[in-house]
Amino acid sequence: MRMTEQRRVIARVVADADDHPDVEELHRRAAAVDARISISTVYRTVKLFEDAGIIAKLDLRDGRSRYEPQPDEHHDHLIDLRSGEILEFRDEEIEALQAAIARRLGYRLVDHRLELYAVPLDDREG
Repeated sequence: MRMTEQRRVIARVVADADDHPDVEELHRRAAAVDARISISTVYRTVKLFEDAGIIAKLDLRDGRSRYEPQPDEHHDHLIDLRSGEILEFRDEEIEALQAAIARRLGYRLVDHRLELYAVPLDDREG
């Protein structure tokens, strides 16, 4: 993939994000660096980066895909349905249980994705 200056800006924006921005937020941040970057450029670049394994796409059931740099180490996500906050975590018991379930069913686990959708414990609506 040819790395244009606009793609470099978008790559830096994704790498610098400490949250999980959607395309519109990536565009806002990239356009603050280079006003010539269009939303369509961000969409195309995100798709290229995703296909190349540079970024990971998260579908969080809110109609918007979110993105993060391809993680160096595996982690799972807990999504707060009220605030939209995404918490990353790793739990060795869950990892072992998933591998054990795969073995019990006659498989060797090679990859997985776990997304937990939750509301705060003090949420009176749930």
